[in-house]
Amino acid sequence: MKHTFIILAALAFLVFPALTYAETTDVQAEVPKAFFVNLKDGDNVKSPLAVEFGITGMTIAPAGTNEPGTGHFHLLIDTQLTDEEMQYAIPSDDQHLHFGKGQTETTVTLSPGAHTLQLVMGDGNHMLHHPPVMSDIIHVTVEE
Repeated sequence: MKHTFIILAALAFLVFPALTYAETTDVQAEVPKAFFVNLKDGDNVKSPLAVEFGITGMTIAPAGTNEPGTGHFHLLIDTQLTDEEMQYAIPSDDQHLHFGKGQTETTVTLSPGAHTLQLVMGDGNHMLHHPPVMSDIIHVTVEE
C-alpha cells in the first residue's frame, strides 16, 4: 500500500508540470489578427492602389487547406459581410476579392473618391473562422 502511494505521488509530480505547461501555452496563444501593412484609416491614395496584407497568430495557406490555424485572405471593397453572409462561404465578386493561392498583396483599381477596405480570413472552404478573423475597416480616399 505504501509502495503504491509512493508510485502515485511520483507520477503526479511528473504529470502535473506537463498539464500546467499545456494550460499556460493555451492561454498565451496569440489571437489571430488581420491588418493592412501599407495602409491606415484615413489615407489619401492614388489608383491603382497597392495593398499589402498582414496576419499575426495564423499561418497563410492556399484554399483547400483545412488545417487548424491556417487561412487565406479576402479583400472586401466598399462592403461588409452581413450576418447571413457570415454563415456561408465568402462571396466572390468585384467587392469580395479572393486570394486563394495564399497571396499577401495585390493591386486594385479604384475610382476617385471615398472607399472602405477590410481584410477577412477564410478557411480552406472560404468560410469564416470561429471567431471570425477580420481587420478593422479602413477608409481611404482616392485622389484624381
